Amino acid sequence: MTDSSDRNTTSTAWVDGELRLAGLDRRMIVLLRAIDQSGSINQAAKQVGLSYKGAWQVIERANNNAPKTLVSTATGGSKGGGTCLTEAGRALLALFTRLEQQHRQFLEQLNRNLADDPDTVLLLQQLVVKTSARNQIFGSITEIHADMVNAEVAVKLKGGEQVITNITQASLSNLGLQIGADAVLLINSADITLSMDSDPNRYAACNRLSCSVIRVQQDEVNAEVIVLLPGGETLVALITSESAQSLTLVPGMKVWAIFKSNAPVLGVMPLL
Repeated sequence: MTDSSDRNTTSTAWVDGELRLAGLDRRMIVLLRAIDQSGSINQAAKQVGLSYKGAWQVIERANNNAPKTLVSTATGGSKGGGTCLTEAGRALLALFTRLEQQHRQFLEQLNRNLADDPDTVLLLQQLVVKTSARNQIFGSITEIHADMVNAEVAVKLKGGEQVITNITQASLSNLGLQIGADAVLLINSADITLSMDSDPNRYAACNRLSCSVIRVQQDEVNAEVIVLLPGGETLVALITSESAQSLTLVPGMKVWAIFKSNAPVLGVMPLL
């Protein structure tokens, strides 16, 4: 059974950070905690993934920098000696433990506040999407037309342009698409054709986006053309060098980015 605080905690940590106290990082605190639990620097070093020498270097630096000794080592005796935290070391460990809890609560509160702002969540979701496709553009679903086998989905981009994509009925069901939902379109650069012809009947492709050339990167075989859409998004088109030369592409030139409805891969933004 979960309480209301569990239900309100977001599963995505948009804000994260390491707690540092007067130059003491978490590695040193973890070592102190392991020494306090084991009473052995050798065992503590193994627990935290340090060599015996490395652990000693951390302890020596901590003892030298602190106004009071933090770790005490005894040799010999009936119990064969051992390593333990001094009163100052235990006080420091307790202080850091309290600060860790407060730091964690602070980050959780920040992330809950972000999760309550739909515009911020949408922005952050889009920033963390990673894909191998060169082109990633976001929009919202405006129309869904389905038949027995396939579905045609219209996605409105930032600048008002509309992109049509075809998906299967199975994908429509699995994605749970709805009008108004935020969506991402992934388009391979090789699936985009560039043209200066404004005649919509010349190409069978139903997606024609007006754009302007930003830059052209060309080798002996291919040319990579980066174009700017009215809404501020950029697209990359991979065309042949011969096509680039015939179009005489230069920065600022107005062109059309053309692609078929089966070219975009449609995805939806996850709900938090």
